[in-house]
Amino acid sequence: MNVMYLVKTPSYLQQAFPTLEWRYQTRDKVLYLTFDDGPTPEATPKILEILQRYNAKATFFCVGDNISKYPGLFKTLQDKGHQVGSHTFNHLSGWTTANPDYYQNVRKAAKLVKTPLFRPPYGRITPNQTKFLSKHYRIVMWDVLSGDFDQTLSPETCLQNVVKNSKNGSIVVFHDSQKSKDLVLEVLPQVLSHFGKKGYRFDIIK
Repeated sequence: MNVMYLVKTPSYLQQAFPTLEWRYQTRDKVLYLTFDDGPTPEATPKILEILQRYNAKATFFCVGDNISKYPGLFKTLQDKGHQVGSHTFNHLSGWTTANPDYYQNVRKAAKLVKTPLFRPPYGRITPNQTKFLSKHYRIVMWDVLSGDFDQTLSPETCLQNVVKNSKNGSIVVFHDSQKSKDLVLEVLPQVLSHFGKKGYRFDIIK
């Protein structure tokens, strides 16, 4: 199945929703790597090993149901100095979920995560949901999507999606899911090596 998605978030979209966090304005050579959909035993531990190898920190937007299933893995993320945020409890799309149900699902995950950071699954959130949730959470989107969830994508294309589109302050999306495992584990070390050689650091979203 071909999935339609934008690798680079257009500036007009970022400007249309200014309360959402798309990237950070900075002159520093810093990238904010983020991982959605975990934690999973298939992908998360190996991603943590790669990040540690390159002295990189990242932010993990966790699905509440996975936190409940793998609490030890969730604790390991934090013990290793990474940041965590919520990604709803059941990976719900805001476009197809009634507002009260969506808010309850967001809240359920946030109670486990215990940070104000929230990323809507698929980036799908309505203006009304944005307005309401922004009162309680920091909604973190992205300006670069690696495409690691796209099983038709070659590792080289996935790598170039990140290399060509990332700049100072970019928020980059990967996934620590079983579906994305093979691609992210191959591409992540190359991303870290490429930008590390250029003097970049990889930091958490604070």
